[in-house]
This record gives sequence, C-alpha cells and structure tokens, in this order.
Amino acid sequence: MSSKMRLGKAEVKLITNLSALIIDDEEAEQMSVKLSNILDLFAQMEEVNTDGIEPMSHPLEQVQRLRDDIVTETSRRDKYQKIAPATAENLYLVPQVID
Repeated sequence: MSSKMRLGKAEVKLITNLSALIIDDEEAEQMSVKLSNILDLFAQMEEVNTDGIEPMSHPLEQVQRLRDDIVTETSRRDKYQKIAPATAENLYLVPQVID
C-alpha cells in the first residue's frame, strides 16, 4: 500500500489563492483533510493492476440510441437580423467594450 498523501494548510492556501477562493484557517484545515483523502483515493486507485483491461466509455454494455441527423428547425437569421439594432454582412454589430 502506498504512503498517505497529506496536504498542509500552506498548500491549501496556495490552491485557494490560485483558484481565487477565500477561506479562513479553520476551513483550510478541513479542506486539507478532505483534499488529502481524495489524493489518497487516487493513489489507491493507481495501485490496481489494470493490465489486460480494456478502457470503457461506460461500465455497462449498452448501445447508445442516436436520432436521425435531420434539420428540425428552420433558419430565423433574416427575421432576427431585421430587428437587430445594427448588422453588417450577416453579423450583429455591438459596441466596443475593450479598448
């Protein structure tokens, strides 16, 4: 069995900072335990011998029913372009928002 992976409060604070999240020290401690448990699970899963196992897209042998590839709606572009405030070459014109 692999060694336990532990994240400390410092690593959690770094992750939350990079994620633009704000948590206090108590939440960081709780998050440290939860994230460490997730990493432990991944480590445990990596230890499973999967030699000879073919990857599956779904755990059950099912066939996906696909619908016929036919057009079900008509184009309303001309209708919508007529009521748009500004258009050019079939595109909608909008005010510039970035200098």
